[in-house]
Amino acid sequence: MIDSGIKLRHLTTFLEVARLMSIGKAADVLAVTQPAVSKTIRELEEALGVALFDRSQRAIALTAFGEVFLRHAGTSVAALRQGIESVAQARGAMAPAVRVGALPTVSTRLMPLAVKRLKADGFTGIIRIITGENRTLLSELRLGELDLVVGRLAAPELMSGLTFEHLYSEQVVFVVRPGHPLTREQPFDIRRLTAFTVLMPTEGSVIRPHVEELLIAHGVGLLRDQIETVSMAFGRQFVRLSDAVWIISRGVVIDDLEAGILMTLPVDTAETLGAVGLTGRAGGTDNPAVELLAHAIRRVVAELGASRESLMAARA
Repeated sequence: MIDSGIKLRHLTTFLEVARLMSIGKAADVLAVTQPAVSKTIRELEEALGVALFDRSQRAIALTAFGEVFLRHAGTSVAALRQGIESVAQARGAMAPAVRVGALPTVSTRLMPLAVKRLKADGFTGIIRIITGENRTLLSELRLGELDLVVGRLAAPELMSGLTFEHLYSEQVVFVVRPGHPLTREQPFDIRRLTAFTVLMPTEGSVIRPHVEELLIAHGVGLLRDQIETVSMAFGRQFVRLSDAVWIISRGVVIDDLEAGILMTLPVDTAETLGAVGLTGRAGGTDNPAVELLAHAIRRVVAELGASRESLMAARA
């Protein structure tokens, strides 16, 4: 067990005395008095319960316990200093930019909240957020052009050399404008989609296979009038101006759904539920600011989850 009485000054004083083998010389280097150095060493020895220096001769020398402690004390102080420097680098304006790839599903709500939290924690470095298709973002991650990707878990063949940390699960929804003709049809028949323009995820997007399987399972034939897009700005505006149906991850439109700007069609999309999380390179990254952002993302996800549970309980 680490003794809570051992402080950094005990270690640095011990290292200087061990390096110089002199109380007086160590005091000069540390800019303190000799009695202060002797007292600090005595406190450290009392905390450890052993003698670290042999003072029986004219010149002091390390005891066997001192030799053992020396091997680890230097490493500990060096690691602590490196940690302090890493935090300073991560917070500073001169730190390397944090390059994050984010799917549209997380760019609209999760990332703004996470970046806001990171800034509130004192981060002043550059954050570069790139939104695109999953396959493209993962390719850039492997090439070192991105430090982190936030989005859905990719297919196994695309995860070679990468790691994934699950944050939450999300499913696809079918959204339309309020007053859409399909919202008035009772009972609702999903096959009626073929009579309207449908906004589909693009080929290569992570949710496209799930959407295609869902449509086939429900007997929906060829969609003759469809638009492929991953643009939140286009999809949001086009659906509000027309009778189009937008098939998209819930996270992209969650704010509009809660505000009543858009509404969902009664389609059972439970089978499209997929894991959303953090994807990084297996070897990690040398940029300490990346972990700060990842920590902010985890905290926001936890808070959103707690808020959602409270809202559901209130509605119940």
